[in-house]
Order: sequence, then structure tokens, then C-alpha cells
Amino acid sequence: MNTILLVPTELGAGVTSASLGMVAAFDLKGIKAGFFKPFAQESHSEVDSTTALHQHLFADRQHVQPISYDKVVKYIAKNQMDDLLEEAVKLHREITKHHDVVVVEGLLPVGNDPFVNQLNVALAQALDAKVVLVSKSYLQDPQRTADKVDVQLRTFANRVTGLLLMRARGLSDDKAQIPVAIDPNLRLEKEIADFAQQLQKYNPILGTDKLPILGLVPFSNTLSVPRTLDIASVVDGEWINKGQAEQRRILHTSLIASSIEHELNKFVAGELIISAGGRDDVLLASSDAVNRGVPLAGLILAEHALSSNHILDSQKAHDLPVFQTKLSVLETAQRLANFNNEVPSDDVERAAQVSRFVASHISQQWLVDNTDASNKPRLSPSAFRYELVQNSIAAKKRIVLPEGDEPRTVEAAAICQSRGIAHCILLAKPESVAEVAKARNIELPAGLEIIDPDTIRAKYVEPMVALRKGKLDAMQAEEQLQDTVVLGTMMLALDEVDGLVSGAIHTTANTIRPAFQLIKTAPNYSLVSSVFFMLLPEEVYVYGDCAVNPNPTAEQLAEIAIQSADSAKAFGIDPRIAMISYSTGTSGAGADVEKVAEATRIAQERRPDLLIDGPLQYDAASVESVGRSKAPNSQVAGRANVFIFPDLNTGNTTYKAVQRSANVVSVGPMLQGLNKPVNDLSRGALVDDIVFTIALTAIQAANDNV
Repeated sequence: MNTILLVPTELGAGVTSASLGMVAAFDLKGIKAGFFKPFAQESHSEVDSTTALHQHLFADRQHVQPISYDKVVKYIAKNQMDDLLEEAVKLHREITKHHDVVVVEGLLPVGNDPFVNQLNVALAQALDAKVVLVSKSYLQDPQRTADKVDVQLRTFANRVTGLLLMRARGLSDDKAQIPVAIDPNLRLEKEIADFAQQLQKYNPILGTDKLPILGLVPFSNTLSVPRTLDIASVVDGEWINKGQAEQRRILHTSLIASSIEHELNKFVAGELIISAGGRDDVLLASSDAVNRGVPLAGLILAEHALSSNHILDSQKAHDLPVFQTKLSVLETAQRLANFNNEVPSDDVERAAQVSRFVASHISQQWLVDNTDASNKPRLSPSAFRYELVQNSIAAKKRIVLPEGDEPRTVEAAAICQSRGIAHCILLAKPESVAEVAKARNIELPAGLEIIDPDTIRAKYVEPMVALRKGKLDAMQAEEQLQDTVVLGTMMLALDEVDGLVSGAIHTTANTIRPAFQLIKTAPNYSLVSSVFFMLLPEEVYVYGDCAVNPNPTAEQLAEIAIQSADSAKAFGIDPRIAMISYSTGTSGAGADVEKVAEATRIAQERRPDLLIDGPLQYDAASVESVGRSKAPNSQVAGRANVFIFPDLNTGNTTYKAVQRSANVVSVGPMLQGLNKPVNDLSRGALVDDIVFTIALTAIQAANDNV
């Protein structure tokens, strides 16, 4: 068992962020890492905040609560260090049963805990752990960093195997971009080499093979942004309207002291407004900003001087978080200035960003070199997302987005364009897109294409009539082209773009019907089907068909299996295909089982290169022990990763049950079998969902058989 102990060299070094990032980085390599914090350093809380963050983010892992601070102090006061360590080892063994690697968080160097160093050293020995020092990186003062590290090097001697430098300030803003998936290409190789040279003036082994720098993680303003919810208790706030306090984030704070006409420039996206209560003009200005689509972070009314009731009531119709405090305006601002901005235990979105960001800067080679290579390779969710982004960047495809001024779509397009995931084309009036971008504080990158549908619609009338020969005339074509989804589909049909993504505000039927009419099926297929990529904790599974074909025949089911296998291959999954039924092998009878058996035979005959077996029950397909028992001679049973359901009722119900009950992320549905890629979004899609769907579509466009 590999155990890695993270030891902070000082307070504020970012050891929690380091632990989140290291677990995520191991996950990218297909190495299942667990997290363990042996000792709490807070006496007022029963639930450790770092452990809670790991439980939220890595819900499939085994977790244990640390030994309480009071208990630690009691053991040490009674000179019972061995008993304390024995209890820590017992908890550690609970974690090692379920993981390939365990990342352990050491104690923070708190001044009133003189036993910290002694206990960290004893812990490293008890767990036989490799030590990674986590230190702030003072780029402008390398001696300070070297001195902090040297203290711990003398303490741990030969156990230190790496150095992780956190919160590096002074780098350009582009170095601190937050990736949508872990991206080792963000690792700052040149900056690491340059800083290592500086450090070696004070200690010649820093940054060498003897003590490598695992990563240099930039300081990120974005990751230091709290939710409005987090600051209410800091100023003893009392909610007037909670609104979207859990989603809104505070980019800046502004005091409104003078006449409102001189302060209107402060009412911008992400701004937390602080004002004395009783100022109706501030409330009205906030309402006006909200009505214009400006997502203010929130409004604090200080000094408990309330405004007019009817104006306060009007705030409750908005999503804007509003609360009041007895503190003065100045006291409120001072408390916020001194706010300890650690990631709260329930801020999962921010923790996920932190884990991706830190993991992107950690050396993948170090992870491999410092762990056993005996782990079974698997495509983890982190690896899948990373490959998805990297392959889409390599594909360099043009993707049209018919819902061009929908806010989530605009933001996703900006992300994809700026990071090279795809060249995006928004179908919308440029002024409408600009208005959305301004309201949402979205920076539209150079190269993002915005096309006014009114300027191009006429040129597609004649080609559309030709494509649908005998089914509509010019007037009907012109009318249908008012729908931007139809317009985008025509652009795809004429090879002006490589793929289409829609559905954030349109129904599935509205998205795919034009594709059926204008794009049609690929020459080697007779139908269109769909797959979901199910990002299960251990591995990514492919589910098909869960969205399109209600009751496929045996021939159609075989074709769905082949399409799904090819899709799996295109996304880095070596397919092992299970044809799902309520019966395994010949244990059951009936028309439904016979259909699956026949579909299996047809698929095996058409594609002897694929591992396909069925009928298999779901547990026989997915659980190794059940597979050995029910289908001992099968190469698929117990290890399937592509699951083909016999009908839409079964497939859709199963995917939703797994998604919701197990809290699994699902990517899709991805349509397969069309001549050109068209993909549908859920109307509740998040920005990241749209980004990943655009990436999927770009990869499909680069693979002729998907």
C-alpha cells in the first residue's frame, strides 16, 4: 500500500487544496486514491471540514472522521502517544482496504500546539508514509520558501520525496485559468525550472531528482471567491431575501455612501453592495440591475434602518440575496476584509474547481514513479473528461449553436473558443449576445463567430427545397428556416460546420427532427440511436439506447450495440458489450429474451472483432462474482462496460435510476448513426454540461464511424 503524507510548512500553505488536487490527479491516472485526516485541530466541530469536502467530491470512496482534537490533547497530556498512533493506524487500515493509494493530511503548524512536528513525524513512521511538503511559493523571495522547506527537511530526513508549491503570486492571469477537466498541459514546466534554480542557491537539492517539485500552483482569484451564503454569518446577517445566495459569488465589494447617481457604476456582475438601511434609492438601483440581467452577488443593509416595506417586498420577487445587519457600514466592511476565505465544507462547486486546478499542476510522472504499477487500468471519470477535452482540441472542428443568445450557451461557447475545444458559431443577433455577455460578465474571446440569422437565411431556401425534394416548397422552407435549429442543421448539411448542439431551451424533438429530415443516417447504418456516458466512481460505462428507439427489433438492437461499441472506442473505452435482459443465458424464456438472444447472434456475426455477450442480467454483466456464477464461460460477464438495453422503457428508466440514486454524472444523450453529428442538451444543462457536449460533438465529427 502506498501512503503519501502531506505536511504543510506553514499556516495557509493550502494543504486542503493540495489533498483535493492529489486525489483527483491520481484518479486521472486510473489509480484509486483515498483520503485520510488522522487528527482534527478544531475542538468545536464534530465533522471535519476537509473530510466533508472529500466526502462530497469523492463520494464513492471510504471516509472516516479524524480523531477529535480534545482526544489528541488528552492522549499527549497522558504521554500515551503510542495509543494515539495505534488508533490512527486502525483508521488508516479502514481506508487502505478500499484504495490503491492513501493521501494523508498532516497537522498544521499552529503555535498553541507544540506537539505538531513530533506527531507528524511519528505518524509518517507509523503509516510508513512518503512525505510531500506543501509550501507557499514566494516567487519574489526564494530564500523564504527554501527556509520554510529546510525546517521540515531536517525534521523528516529521508522520508521527504517531493515538494508541492502552492499559491504562487506574481504570475500572469492566463496561468491561473480553471480547466473544465484536469489538464496536465497546464503544468508550469518553465516556471518550475526557473524557480528551482533560484531555490538551489539556498539548498542545492531543491527541485532536483533528490527532491523534485511536484507542481507550482498559481494563486487564483477565481478560486478565492466565496458564495454570498458564506458571508451572512460573518456580519451577523439576517435574511430579507435569500434568493440565489448558494449560487452567487462575490467578486468585489462596494460601499454605497454618496448620491446614487455617482454610484451606479458599482452595480455590476459579482458585486456585493453594502449600504446603510433606509436607502430606497439603493434598493431601486439593485432592482433595476437585476431586471437588466446583471447577477449582483448580493445586498447588505447595515444599521437595521429598514427601507419602505413595499420596496423591500419587491426584492423578494428577485433572485438577489438581500440581508440586514445591526453592524455599521464600516464595521460590516471591516469584518468582510478579515474574512477567513477557506473553502466551506458544503461548497462542492468551488472544491471541484480547486481539485481540477491543483491536479492539473501536479506531475503525472511523479505519481506513477511513487506508486505501485499493479493497479488495474481503468478509464476513470477524471480521465474520461481529460481525454474528451484533449481529443476535441486536436479535432479542431466548427460547431454551430442555434441557441446563440441563451446565457449558458454563450458562456460555454466562450470557454470552448478560448480553450480551443471547438470553433463555435452562435446563431443570434450580435447585439443580443453582447448584452448577455455584459450582464453575465462573460468575456467574448477573439474568433468566436456570431452570425445574425436574418442575414443568411435566404441562401438556404433553395438548398433546403432540393434536400427535401417533393416534401416542401420555397415558402414552406423559408418559414421553417425561421427556426435557428433548422437553419443550423442546413449549415451542417452543406458542410459549412462540422456539428450542431442544441436543446438548452428547445425540446429533444425540436433538435433532432431537422437532423432526421436533412442529415439522415450514415450509409452503413439504418437507424439513429443514442448513448449516455455514465461517469460511475470506478469506471465510465456506456448505456444505449436510452433516448431514441422505443422498441427496436433484434436487427435494430444489434445495430445499436455495434454503434455503441464504436462510440465507446472513439472515446477511449475498450468495449465489452453486454446485451441486457431479465434473464441470463438460457435460464429464462419468452419473446423479449429471444429478441435479445437473436440480437446478440446478429451483432457477433456482423462484428466478430467485438466482445459481445447476451442475454445477461445487469448484475451478471457488471458484478464479477455474479458473472462468474451465472455465466462462467463469458468474456463479458462481470466486466461489461457497454450496456445495451432491450427497449427505451428499460434503458431510460435504468439510466435515470442510476444517475439519481448513485449521484452519477451522465454525459449525453449523444446521437449516433447520423451522417453528421447533432446532439441534444437537457433543458436543465449546466455550463460544463454544454462544454462537454460540444467536445463530444467535435470528436464525433472527427470519427467517421461514430
